[in-house]
Amino acid sequence: QVQLMESGGGSVQAGGSLRLSCAASGYTRNSYCVGWFRQAPGKEREGVAGIHSDGTIRYADSVKDRFTISRDNNKNTLYLQMNSLKPEDTAMYYCADQWRGGSCLDRNKYNYWGQGTQVTVSS
Repeated sequence: QVQLMESGGGSVQAGGSLRLSCAASGYTRNSYCVGWFRQAPGKEREGVAGIHSDGTIRYADSVKDRFTISRDNNKNTLYLQMNSLKPEDTAMYYCADQWRGGSCLDRNKYNYWGQGTQVTVSS
């Protein structure tokens, strides 16, 4: 059974930090890219950070220099360290896997999605 399980979300004040985790199980990863996405109420799901197996990392402009994506292949776990959080970072955060090629930040290029973890940043 394919499962992506996000954790680590919560409520913080602006300027605070959170670390999200995404544990994968139930399938053999054949994906070169894995990524983090987020969706705020009334908005489309957007790419936040993606990491390729060759080490290439991409970030959305809005999170550059504040967020850091990393992966532990031994643990089948993906991480997102979020620092200097802003109210506009408030959203449901999702991890994605089984990439089909193209941009690592394209939400249409992934087959597997987690259920999401809520991040709320207050001013």
